[in-house]
Amino acid sequence: MTNSVLHSRAQLSAWRNSLFVVFALCGAGLASWAARVPAVAASLDLTSADVGLLLFGIAAGSIVGLLLSSHLIAMFGARNVIRFALVIGPVGLVVAAVGASVVTSFGVAFTGLAIVGAALGACDVSMNVSGAANERAIGRNIMPIYHAFFSIGTIVGAGLAAIAEHFEIPLEYHLGAIGALTVLASIVVVRFLLPETVIEPEEAEPGPADTWRTRLSIWRDPRTIFIGLIVLGMAFTEGSANDWLAYAMVEGHNTDKPTGALVFGVFVTAMTIGRLGGVRLLDRFGRVPVLRVSAALAFTGLLVLIFVPIVWLAVVGVVLWGLGAALGFPVGMSAAADDPRTAAARVSAVATIGYVAFLVGPPVIGFLGEHVGILNALLLVLVLVALAGALSQSAREPRGTKVGS
Repeated sequence: MTNSVLHSRAQLSAWRNSLFVVFALCGAGLASWAARVPAVAASLDLTSADVGLLLFGIAAGSIVGLLLSSHLIAMFGARNVIRFALVIGPVGLVVAAVGASVVTSFGVAFTGLAIVGAALGACDVSMNVSGAANERAIGRNIMPIYHAFFSIGTIVGAGLAAIAEHFEIPLEYHLGAIGALTVLASIVVVRFLLPETVIEPEEAEPGPADTWRTRLSIWRDPRTIFIGLIVLGMAFTEGSANDWLAYAMVEGHNTDKPTGALVFGVFVTAMTIGRLGGVRLLDRFGRVPVLRVSAALAFTGLLVLIFVPIVWLAVVGVVLWGLGAALGFPVGMSAAADDPRTAAARVSAVATIGYVAFLVGPPVIGFLGEHVGILNALLLVLVLVALAGALSQSAREPRGTKVGS
């Protein structure tokens, strides 16, 4: 019996489309907050160091959510964790806004961001587990498109935040509206998500009992660690652009600030196009060749950006960097979820390793930038991109998977 018998094509398509919305909602919510950070800093009278400490709330909450996610999925299922996270996350967003703008309390804002981070971490793993199950049920690569919708949501969220900033809409109204829309949308879309256990019992090989010890033992599996390092390298590549590309254009290539922001937009656009178009490449050539080419593109683009002192060529380098950074994270998530029996635990482990890049990357690049210049600091990214490319064999599809059709 096949998955197409278990679930109709319409059900699988509705599941896929609902996940598109879930990914976009997460991106929009995160960008809505990030784009209003200057307003938060002004309201709470924060220094740059204070802002960094405040944002650590999201980071700390995310790690907690990531580490707990596999256990929550085992108990409640990915669908229910997503449902819960898309309610708790907006609540945290509103708490953070009230703390920053109404009661002007650093502690309240920090608490709200920790709630947002925990919800986002749990939702991140759950939606990737659900997405991987949907991939298996449909029988083709879709994960990069899910992550493209996260990028699209980020763009939409940042645009709405810019409008709110322009019209001086108070934080609590802006983020309250975003939170309410997220909850309402989640009520509609989550009901179309199917359980991630779509493989028939007779199709699955017997495995160990799903206990917390079994889930923790995933951390001793070399393939899981290697996939995590691939994701770490590619996430560092993506995160470095998010945090430092605009600054690098201004400080390293002497552009003005609007140009720096525009070049970052070029990167996001290239990465989104890479994710939307990368599915055909994965279907045709498989994960390993695509990951190797992705690493080579990102490596080449970074070399051009760092060493070529001509702005338009640096922008060409940024395009290559964006295309190269597009597929590493989603392909890593797919590879981690190859075995549906351990998908939640492996995705949780791989995502946790990958998120180290988002936590450690910005301060490390900043520290190096103070001593050797921001462009030279980006040489660290080259090392991690090369590592990801070297380990790409670990993400190979399971035996029997059709590639090249």
